[in-house]
Amino acid sequence: MPLPPPRHPRRIVVMGVSGCGKSTVGRVLADALGLPFIDGDDLHPAANIAKMARGTPLNDDDRVPWLHLIGQALARSTADDQADGVVVACSALKRSYRDIIRTHAPDAVFIHLDVPEDVLRTRLEQRTGHFMPPELLRSQLDTLEPLGPDEKSTTFDAIQSIPGLRETSHPDRSY
Repeated sequence: MPLPPPRHPRRIVVMGVSGCGKSTVGRVLADALGLPFIDGDDLHPAANIAKMARGTPLNDDDRVPWLHLIGQALARSTADDQADGVVVACSALKRSYRDIIRTHAPDAVFIHLDVPEDVLRTRLEQRTGHFMPPELLRSQLDTLEPLGPDEKSTTFDAIQSIPGLRETSHPDRSY
């Protein structure tokens, strides 16, 4: 009897600044792939959430422990041989932040959701019930570093509707 082909779990990080649609797109992608979804916002320590809610941007000292939690969640979710992967929403703004995540999940694929600043600002101003105030958008845009050519990654224009993103995305794409 032949052995089944090896399975390669998909560890996908939907990334970008606040308001780009990480949670929404991440949930849709996870559902389309039949994978669990983890919202990185749920892994923030209470101190980080309180700091952002006060309008104070996080610094690297605030982010690093959280990024390790994200990486550990990616690794843990696929440690079981039955797991096919996971989709995580996480800002992952800097290359060094993505590298921290990759220390736990070296095969992680990053999907950057690109949205113009004016659209982001409108989305943040209309969003209710979230700890991230619109005033911190500029700080996140200033921190954002483009994906490197050596990173397993792709960028999507996230001003499209969700059906539009579904049509242009290729969830079974091999990286």
